[in-house]
Amino acid sequence: MFHVERCPYKIINMFPVYDVIVVGAGHAGCEAAYSAAKMGSKVLLVTMNMGVIAQMSCNPAMGGVAKGQIVREIDALGGMSGIISDKSMVQFRMLNRSKGPAMWSPRSQNDRNLFSAEWRKALENNSNVDFWQEMVTDVLIKDDQTCGVKTALGIEISSRSVVLTNGTFLNGIIHIGEKQFGGGRTGEKAAKGLTEQLVKVGFQSGRMKTGTPPRVDARSLNYKVMEEQQGDENPGKFSFSSQTSPLKKQLSCHITYTNPDVHEILQTGFDRSPMFNGRIKGVGPRYCPSIEDKINRFAERNRHQIFVEPEGWNTVEVYVNGFSTSLPEDVQYKALTKIPGFEKAKMFRPGYAIEYDYFPPTQLNHTLETKLVKNLFFAGQINGTTGYEEAASQGLMAGINAHLKINEKEPLILKRSQAYIGVLIDDLINKGTEEPYRMFTSRAEYRILLRQDNADIRLTEMGHSIGLADDERLASVITKSEKYDTLIKELKEIKVLPNEINHGLAEINTAKIHEKTSVYQLLKRPEISLGNLRKHDASLNTSLSKYDDECIQQAEIHTIYETYIDKEKKLVEKIEQLENLKLRENFDYKSITSLSAEAIEKLNKIKPKTIGQASRISGVSPADISIILVYFGK
Repeated sequence: MFHVERCPYKIINMFPVYDVIVVGAGHAGCEAAYSAAKMGSKVLLVTMNMGVIAQMSCNPAMGGVAKGQIVREIDALGGMSGIISDKSMVQFRMLNRSKGPAMWSPRSQNDRNLFSAEWRKALENNSNVDFWQEMVTDVLIKDDQTCGVKTALGIEISSRSVVLTNGTFLNGIIHIGEKQFGGGRTGEKAAKGLTEQLVKVGFQSGRMKTGTPPRVDARSLNYKVMEEQQGDENPGKFSFSSQTSPLKKQLSCHITYTNPDVHEILQTGFDRSPMFNGRIKGVGPRYCPSIEDKINRFAERNRHQIFVEPEGWNTVEVYVNGFSTSLPEDVQYKALTKIPGFEKAKMFRPGYAIEYDYFPPTQLNHTLETKLVKNLFFAGQINGTTGYEEAASQGLMAGINAHLKINEKEPLILKRSQAYIGVLIDDLINKGTEEPYRMFTSRAEYRILLRQDNADIRLTEMGHSIGLADDERLASVITKSEKYDTLIKELKEIKVLPNEINHGLAEINTAKIHEKTSVYQLLKRPEISLGNLRKHDASLNTSLSKYDDECIQQAEIHTIYETYIDKEKKLVEKIEQLENLKLRENFDYKSITSLSAEAIEKLNKIKPKTIGQASRISGVSPADISIILVYFGK
């Protein structure tokens, strides 16, 4: 175990020796600090501005396609993003309801200021979390192991582990037209020194770019010409816990569109665009392009959708989702006023692009500990990801594994078959990323297993075993599982007669039955739900009254998709056989001359621990895997 006496740096007495120092208080940093502290570590959270802890730097929303699954997984493990989102929610929608349950994704619109305040309250209520407001310029390293951090004031603070969650602040440069200035986000300075130090140690770094749209005054908009987008009639929530409740009232969003006039005005600023004149070198997010990129790449389209999103309960500030831009502010404003409903718009602040440093994540282990320096963890945009949810999940896992590592316990590594978080981290470690990584349901091979509705059943027992999810959470999951099993059994036992149900079946345009049939078998038909069956069967209605809507929904999903679920489980078992085939960690793949040159390069760089991991490395083909199996089979 690491002993602080080994640290060669002079430590100021005002600080104790911390178990974990977390650098950065964004979504990743907050989850890292909270999880490690709740598990028992003494944590110092270092941020350059205590006033913007957990700031929603871009859109005031959580969740969405695949991202909503991640928030529910964080909650199931015992993290806080789901609870904070629920407490600050102004609207809730379950996306993709028209598709299968594997695609359903919860999304909330949030009060930006309340979200930050609730996160700060949660951290301050944990006595294991201390705070320090300052810039970190160096990671203290001795014998290839971190032992603390050094700040811009020259203060050296000792710790047994360090988690870096620097977001967009590492050498950040903000671009608005031909203007550029240092900053991590608007109104906040960039972080200097840390990238240069880590590169000297031996880390590889790169540059990425993201952007944000202008903010406008809701009082200046004409909502009558826009399409109103209300929340769900019966809103849900993210957290499985009893700490939060669904919304009683909601704010509406609105939808409008750009048009050829808007596009023409935007094009007048292309000669001053940092994107098109080469000033921006970093790679931007493919799936969230700026408005100028959209009209340039998709010139055949006459319009693009704009979502008009409120920033909170008690503010008139509005987020113009879909209008991310780094064009000059005068061009931004002129173009905005040509959007229906924005004719008299007043702009609070212009949109901008930001470039920042990141470190290719192939330099990490699955625990998010760096391969080069022990007890040093990276989480969030420093790893090349984009999005609050992706960052928060990495912060959670880094905080968990930092605590487990310094206490000499087994790490927590989620498999691809266990969680979207597992898919995210596995993709980063094995494939790396040269553009901001965003999670999609299509990235998960086992998305029928990894649904948002069963995240607690998948993960809460795991979170409880490491001391993060509390006893109440575990008891709730056990009760839920027991109810679910009982309901499935009842549905198999409840039989209906043709003369009792055929009239109802005809009403929903499905084939009649000719003999006594179980409700379970009827539910195999995709057009049938328990909701329409119970209308025509009093005994079924009585049986279902003992169960809540969530339990009934899960029973329906299991019944309809039982065959597909079983197929995915068998596929998981087959693939996991490869995960059990270990590889020598320091093996030089150059000695296998029949491997492709790319495979040798990637395998030597990433050093996979199993055949399964090797098979997921970009550039390693199935033929290469066969060769490795034959070679080690000897």
